[in-house]
Amino acid sequence: MGGIFGVASKSSCVQDLFYGIDYHSHLGTRRGGMAVHGKNGFDRAIHNIENSPFRTKFERDVEELEGNLGIGCISDSEPQPLLVQSHLGSFAITTVGKINNADELVQYCYDNGCTHFLEMSGGGINATELVASLINQKSSILEGIRLVQEMVDGSMTLLLMTPDGIYAARDKMGRTPLIIGKKEDAFCASFESFAYINLGYKDYKELGPAEIVYMTPEGVDVLQTPQKDMKICSFLWVYYGYPTSTYEGVNVEEMRYRCGDMLARRDDVKPDIVAGVPDSGLAHAIGYANQSGIPFARPFIKYTPTWPRSFMPTKQSQRNLIARMKLIPVEPLIRDKSLLLIDDSIVRGTQLRETTEFLYESGAREVHIRPACPPLLFGCKYLNFSRSKSELDLITRRIIRDREGEHAEAVLNNYVDPDSENYKEMVDEICKQLNFTSLRFHRLDDMIASIGLEPCKLCTYCWSGQE
Repeated sequence: MGGIFGVASKSSCVQDLFYGIDYHSHLGTRRGGMAVHGKNGFDRAIHNIENSPFRTKFERDVEELEGNLGIGCISDSEPQPLLVQSHLGSFAITTVGKINNADELVQYCYDNGCTHFLEMSGGGINATELVASLINQKSSILEGIRLVQEMVDGSMTLLLMTPDGIYAARDKMGRTPLIIGKKEDAFCASFESFAYINLGYKDYKELGPAEIVYMTPEGVDVLQTPQKDMKICSFLWVYYGYPTSTYEGVNVEEMRYRCGDMLARRDDVKPDIVAGVPDSGLAHAIGYANQSGIPFARPFIKYTPTWPRSFMPTKQSQRNLIARMKLIPVEPLIRDKSLLLIDDSIVRGTQLRETTEFLYESGAREVHIRPACPPLLFGCKYLNFSRSKSELDLITRRIIRDREGEHAEAVLNNYVDPDSENYKEMVDEICKQLNFTSLRFHRLDDMIASIGLEPCKLCTYCWSGQE
């Protein structure tokens, strides 16, 4: 995934930029970057943040960077922001999204005058440089951004900084958010709505799908009005979004309470306590406990002094180890107890199985699992929210393959239906393989109702397979 933040201020923007980007640290762990423009022109700093938080790595840069315009990012992929010199002038650019047709777009750039790409990431062309190259195919930055929105298969939200102001453009289908904040002498653009609150900004404008604005210290001009159709990612509320964030008027924490409430209404088990897997499962569990009347408790605690970050390393074995290291059991709340545990989702199942095993080892009598979303059946096509290389990384797809063999793809839709026999048998097999006492997923219709937006405005592809 990743997060972006930008500031246009009448005075120095550096401190606001620094803290605004830092507030996106839950969205990535690989790289962070800041770019500013001031009296000395453009300047930039990029650091690897895999072993140290953003704030620690960039504290010295805050003292050295100068400017009243700035953009930056937390990225789980390529180094950015990039500084670009082209026929459109000098600019800095940072992006968040996913490009599925990169090879096609690279060839388009070659065919239209681009001779080479400089920024290589993991053996591939830096996606942000590819976006910059597309923009440079046109005679203006605005037309270039429109070309990006038209040609990118996937999603693309971006901030582009010139010497005079910042272009902010939300993805064509609004799959990721972009919100403008305002205070007396500055405007900011942010992926997360909460990132600017403690910096003195107030909500000013949430960009709609495909909307493009130009932000200066004096104001925000709309260059392209939003389109009607939207497919914002539902997983933002279930997992990715920080609890204090609000997208399309729906707060993340409140949605998770409603989600747990609806899970409880369909359940009939009577555990001793309800618990959430820290951190994203906690609010779901509170909603469940409030509705059911079953006490909420924390039978294990996340150890944050040295494992504070939400995301995991890229190596699967190391992720599994860190997942175990983070969670410390509270044995008196576990021994001889029946526990109902809510996690945001089940992907591979490895970490939740190990969590269940350590609960049994700590004396739990029963462990009932209630994921806060439906079974994940399709790899995300639109956002880089998973490091999975294959859909067979999903426990659901492995079980369906084992059941259906070469015909698995043809019958996937039947496994989507929570009232079908195939769905029920798949869930039973997941429960058996992961050694749960019982397993019941959130229904897709209930999850959509928990968000409260029109279903046509939400992307639910990873659960339904419907675009």
